[in-house]
Amino acid sequence: MKLTGFELRRVAMPLVAPFRTSFGTQVERDILLLRALTDQAEGWGECVTLPDPVYSSEYVDGAVDVLRRHLIPALARAAVDGAVAVGSALEPYRGHRMAKAALEMAVLDAELRSIGRSWARELGAVHDRVPCGVSVGIQDSIDQLLAVVGGYVEAGYVRIKLKIEPGWDIEPVRAVRRQFGDDLPLQVDANAAYSLSDARHLAQLDQFGLWLIEQPLAEDDLLGHADLARIVRTPICLDESIVSAQSAAAAIRLGATAVINIKPGRVGGYLEARRIHDLARANGVPVWCGGMIESGLGRAANVALAALPGFTLPGDVSASDRFYRQDLTEPFVMVDGHLAVPDRPGLGVTPDPVLLARLTRWQELIEF
Repeated sequence: MKLTGFELRRVAMPLVAPFRTSFGTQVERDILLLRALTDQAEGWGECVTLPDPVYSSEYVDGAVDVLRRHLIPALARAAVDGAVAVGSALEPYRGHRMAKAALEMAVLDAELRSIGRSWARELGAVHDRVPCGVSVGIQDSIDQLLAVVGGYVEAGYVRIKLKIEPGWDIEPVRAVRRQFGDDLPLQVDANAAYSLSDARHLAQLDQFGLWLIEQPLAEDDLLGHADLARIVRTPICLDESIVSAQSAAAAIRLGATAVINIKPGRVGGYLEARRIHDLARANGVPVWCGGMIESGLGRAANVALAALPGFTLPGDVSASDRFYRQDLTEPFVMVDGHLAVPDRPGLGVTPDPVLLARLTRWQELIEF
């Protein structure tokens, strides 16, 4: 397979409702898409950067710049002929894992489409459907939170994740437990909003039987998470701190994490995500697949990843209508709390050309 270029495209997808976390509120998803052009097939990649560097140091404008000026030219010079070669070609460039992941995803999709192999088969999936969890943003009131959670429970989601921050943590969780009972699979996500000095406060969450508390401290504070894990009984799950298999190994060795949230964009791609899965599984650490409000393209890849054997907890692989009234691809529809794993070549889905054209705000073709 010979790469002949890439198309970069920014699309604006309105959300069905504002999504608030400890680092901000989104009402529209500014998505950077990449289309790999080859002599055999085309492939799609989705960059999960946010408009501002608040979740991580990466952001959409920065990703566009580094792709145009450095990463895509590097692939052209290396004459990359498959996804495995993408990582080594981009290794001289520090960071920018989300941009690199989007390139790898687009190349891998084209490669798999050209040989007729599905994303799930390539990664090593063992399930044909995966359980759906849902992430619930910070609400304006507890009554509103209970109404939102109730809607997702009624819809059939098998796990609820609540976003928390200082001032919105103990009482919202208490209210959800009181309303929906102790049997509801429930976890919380702090997005690094706390410090180790909040340990005793966070320990109050132990009374609610949560599956885990996700990324309570800063992303670079592995020692702080290890200390926190000795104070709270609720299992600590790391998200932002896990940027590679190497960082995952360090976190496991230090006792900083009992569960890992794997987000392919955050770790540099689906091949590295698979390496983290393999490492965690070898060490008896459960993993689950996180989400970044992807379109159907990223959702298809995440669903396939979540079908690997080590993904023993429901991830943030919700149905398309959780965030979008109309997805870029054919919608992912939840049935009995699960999504089907695509089994067609590559990602198994493609964007609707009419909708894609309508939502596109900018595009650029870079030919080799």
